[in-house]
Amino acid sequence: MKRKSFFVVLLPVFLLLTLFFSNPVVSQTLPDFKMKLVNGSTFSSADVTHKQPLLIIYFAPDCEHCRALMEELLPQMSAFKNTQILMVTFESLNDVAWFENHYQTNKYPNIKVGMEIPVFFFRNYYHLENTPFTALFNKKGKLMISYKNYTPVTELIKWVKVLEKQ
Repeated sequence: MKRKSFFVVLLPVFLLLTLFFSNPVVSQTLPDFKMKLVNGSTFSSADVTHKQPLLIIYFAPDCEHCRALMEELLPQMSAFKNTQILMVTFESLNDVAWFENHYQTNKYPNIKVGMEIPVFFFRNYYHLENTPFTALFNKKGKLMISYKNYTPVTELIKWVKVLEKQ
């Protein structure tokens, strides 16, 4: 009986320790990243200006939730005029070009859309399983909030307003 209760207590402890040590803590600062743009140029973390908040949206061009996010975000772009927006995907540059053309993101100078280098960098870094993923950073590159599933644009707008004042 004692042996059985010992295993009942030990098993959950072992599982929790395994879970804890298998998921490393993600840095609360902007990671070093690179993305390739449709025009062939590269945009990296070194190119991020630290004069504005930064919104990273990890997406898939064919993802219904990502498209819904864009449909909600674009009419609200005036709220993001002082925010850098990086839209990063693991899909090909052909898919990126389609997405840019479909949503006319090139009309907004504060939006960059590209393919991550290497593929799945953000997915692995943030332990992502779904798209869209959004992460909002302050002017110093500190992560303020992130969403691994549905992204309420109204919440992002509230955060952007706070960060613009800092």
